[in-house]
Amino acid sequence: MDNLLPNMTIQVQTPRLTLIPLTNQQLQVWKQTGRKDLEKTLDLNHNPWKLGLFYEQETLQALSDFWIPQTAKFPLDYFWYTNWEIILNSASCSVGGIGFAGLPDNDGTTEIGYAIDQKFEGQGIATEAVQALSAWAFQDEGLQILRAETPVDNMGSQRVLTKNQFVQTGEKKLELEIPMQVFTWERRR
Repeated sequence: MDNLLPNMTIQVQTPRLTLIPLTNQQLQVWKQTGRKDLEKTLDLNHNPWKLGLFYEQETLQALSDFWIPQTAKFPLDYFWYTNWEIILNSASCSVGGIGFAGLPDNDGTTEIGYAIDQKFEGQGIATEAVQALSAWAFQDEGLQILRAETPVDNMGSQRVLTKNQFVQTGEKKLELEIPMQVFTWERRR
């Protein structure tokens, strides 16, 4: 069970939150036996996330198709390829996830994404988590630009990015199961 414990040297703290990057082994627990067992490995209180359908599907797809294979492929840099649990310290539970689309590319760019349990929306948690993880990421000299995408109708997420010095750079259509218009955003070093 020891190999399931988080690497305590990699975490980001804010006054209210602890952000913990999940290892490949922890991601495997999540996929194979569920979030409740994952929460046990992190010594957290159980909190079943309530996410909108889009974010729930996106999270499950990322778990299987990106986080697990990429953390296995890049074990030394796994924190650029995984979900970081957003822990609300006062409740000792996970209230969402945040993470990157991988190491910065040759242009120094990567993408950040996040989802918050609907029961905890509107409390500034996403704003605080994006601020903290962005500051942590920009310590890497290779990172020049953080990108993000938000559905055009997700005003809350757009406020989170605006509060974190992201600038809207465009709009595009994502060809998903249900096509979706999104705004694109950037924050530069």
